Amino acid sequence: MRGFSLVQARLFDEPQLASLCLENIDKNTSDAINAEGFTDIDLDTLVAVLERDTLGIREVRLFNAVVRWSEAECQRQQLQVIPENKRKVLGKALSLIRFPLMTIEEFAAGPAQSGILTDREVVSLFLHFTVNPKPRVEFIDRPRCCLRGKECSISRFQQVESRWGYSGTSDRIRFSVNKRIFVVGFGLYGSIHGPTDYQVNIQIIHTDSNTVLGQNDTGFSCDGSSNTFRVMFKEPVEILPNVNYTACATLKGPDSHYGTKGLRKVIHESPTTGAKTCFTFCYAAGNNNGTSVEDGQIPEIIFYT
Repeated sequence: MRGFSLVQARLFDEPQLASLCLENIDKNTSDAINAEGFTDIDLDTLVAVLERDTLGIREVRLFNAVVRWSEAECQRQQLQVIPENKRKVLGKALSLIRFPLMTIEEFAAGPAQSGILTDREVVSLFLHFTVNPKPRVEFIDRPRCCLRGKECSISRFQQVESRWGYSGTSDRIRFSVNKRIFVVGFGLYGSIHGPTDYQVNIQIIHTDSNTVLGQNDTGFSCDGSSNTFRVMFKEPVEILPNVNYTACATLKGPDSHYGTKGLRKVIHESPTTGAKTCFTFCYAAGNNNGTSVEDGQIPEIIFYT
């Protein structure tokens, strides 16, 4: 990616060429941001890259590349290379870095000490990493990485009832899918007692080997309605066809709503292509807090195909 051909594509207003270049960046993100031409691109091109959900790279490495770009831009603008000026030249590009996707260690070692974020931003991100309920942060927490197309979700229950209790045991349900997908989160039921905050650990486990493929210790706030509330993984979890996985959620909080009249098979049909993704649910033996195919928690799986 010498000379960063995306810049030329955008200058000559070649949308097809630009989108090809961006797809190439998705596949070879690491090479693209390490290429010497990366620090020469203009701000609009940098923003076009950072807006993508499909970059295959850890967020902290993206941040380091953006800092390198800001240093080069300060020199181009004949500004002193100091944190305030780096922030200034980055403009809205800074808000496109998804700090919540970093681990607390990555954030503490790099961005928190960079001087580019304000003290208030650093504090709110540390709180986001460590406390529940999570305070709102001004940065996107949607996972990136190899996700093309639109977010989809399926719901496995046909009815909602009240009073499901928690005693430290995980709610678990086994599932398999007929094609490769990426799971990015679950929809969970919240409290029957009005607005409440829950702490939750979510996991996806490869059933046969008992390997944890993805997990997140997080929290969510609910409003007392029987709606579901989104709880996301930090990175998409790849699910292979016809393999058994266990979806697992360990909630701490008051009694919640729960689903009944559960379906063993749920088919999601793409509104655009008509492609069908078929989920099959089955009972997860052992400690599952009562969740089964018929009733319980983990009503929704949020995914990309």
